[in-house]
Amino acid sequence: MKKHTLLAVALTIGSLTACKDSFLDVQPKAVLGAQNFYNSTGVNYLLVGAYSLLDGWGSGGTSYHSGVSNWVFGSVSADDAYKGSTTGDQPDISYIEYKSIQPDNGYFRGKWRSVYDGVARSNDVLQAVEKATDMSATDKTQVQAQARFLRAYYHFEAKKMWNMAPYIDDKTYNPTDLNSTKVPNDKDIWSNIEADLKFAAENLPAKQSQVGRATKWAATAMLAKAYVFQKKWTDAKPLLESIIASGQYKLMDKYHDNFRTVTNNNTESIFEVQFSVNDGTGENGNNGDVLNYPYGGPTTCCGFFQPSQNLVNAFKTDATGLPLVDTFNNSDITSDQGLESTQAFTPYTGALDPRLDWTVGRRGIPFLDWGAMPGKSWVRDQGNGGPYVAKKHLFYKSDVGTNTFASNNRLNANNFRMIKLSHIYLWLAEAEVEAGSPEKAREYVNVIRKRASNPDGFVKTDAGQPAANYVIGLYTQPWSDKVAARKAVQFEHRLEFALEGHRYFDLVRWGIAAETLNAYMQKESVMRTYFKGASFIKGKHEYYPIPLQEILNSKLDGKETLKQNPGY
Repeated sequence: MKKHTLLAVALTIGSLTACKDSFLDVQPKAVLGAQNFYNSTGVNYLLVGAYSLLDGWGSGGTSYHSGVSNWVFGSVSADDAYKGSTTGDQPDISYIEYKSIQPDNGYFRGKWRSVYDGVARSNDVLQAVEKATDMSATDKTQVQAQARFLRAYYHFEAKKMWNMAPYIDDKTYNPTDLNSTKVPNDKDIWSNIEADLKFAAENLPAKQSQVGRATKWAATAMLAKAYVFQKKWTDAKPLLESIIASGQYKLMDKYHDNFRTVTNNNTESIFEVQFSVNDGTGENGNNGDVLNYPYGGPTTCCGFFQPSQNLVNAFKTDATGLPLVDTFNNSDITSDQGLESTQAFTPYTGALDPRLDWTVGRRGIPFLDWGAMPGKSWVRDQGNGGPYVAKKHLFYKSDVGTNTFASNNRLNANNFRMIKLSHIYLWLAEAEVEAGSPEKAREYVNVIRKRASNPDGFVKTDAGQPAANYVIGLYTQPWSDKVAARKAVQFEHRLEFALEGHRYFDLVRWGIAAETLNAYMQKESVMRTYFKGASFIKGKHEYYPIPLQEILNSKLDGKETLKQNPGY
């Protein structure tokens, strides 16, 4: 297990991911020894280092292996997206996509290194702050609360990925002893994650003076999310309600304002990962998504992360504007698959949820301010990855030349919104369904749908008209069937958070991954032949394999301390 010592962290301070003018904008002054961190300045440097790995970049050169968006593990591995690009490019992602998953796949090790380096950096902070000589007890508690929030987040990522993942705390961790991190993965670590988040929620302020630092409400939301993943609905519900009752957050009027650089750190955002460019510290934009751009138009690389036909179909609506929860995939929305950009094409004219065209770039529909998406000329290989391109993280043409846009045009300062108020509403809807109050769940779902229905937030043509036949309505009939209500809430999750790296983990925690993904791959195999014979094996594929190299590295006294997950 790779670690960053205090000295190594000092050397990385000059290349941290940051939001311009936020607390993360720290320039290196010198190389410091461990003793230099036992004061308020040194402790803060270490804390910045722990925050910096939230984007997944900077740990042994990993980037798209471990990006905060989880686009490989949360979206491509599910039914939201194809790997895209060409068949032979980044084959390790292809293996994950069609479930030919092996423990020596380099992507799993990249993610492991990233999250456990984050754990190590968080523990560095906790050890150093105890020895700081110029900090009050109150100031130390504030630092400890932030570090424990971060440690919980990194362990949460490990828990989602591998289930039986090791928990390493500051009492166990020794930056000068490699054996200290050789901790068995033989215990469920939810209680450890909860303890860290409870401490953070109890001690962090409701607001921070510096943008990007964890708050009481960020910790409360993360704790509630941990309960949601464990189906501890009675524990999650009051926490989620308290976030709404705080009055500190509100939904943005326009759905797309959650995916624009100019609306970073908005009123809907509870915690987001800060990105920056042109700050003198190197390529600190959204490194984890550098592959995920059209192969033409705004960029010339790299054509990965293409939305699936299944996802696009999910945005169809009926005459009243409601989703076709059970029948959405019976027929496909018209696409330009197989057509040259010079050939005539008419976009789909049926009723659609307007969130589709802020999520997916499709031919004939305005692509931000770049004009109409022209189809095949923006796609690297339609035959492999389909006709669509991802849209949520893309930059505007008007961003070019501003300080939100780097000289490498695939890096920009569009932050990743890790937890938004919209998450809170839909987790509450889940909690109410499970508590036997589906009518209250309907109310929360309608809050989300009402925002999506705001015509001011629709994609528009140059003439100011809706770019497609957008029809979205509220659920007006009472919800009395718990099973139907649960399906409706789960479907709303998919629509609201599509391509944000949550889908696979949601399917697993809902217990419907096998049935959903096997049906998906069976139908998709007609167009995407690499799915032929692919299957999701229940009891195995819910969690990824512990990286083989990490198991080998875990030997202590000749015995491996890490145990492989079932089926691998």
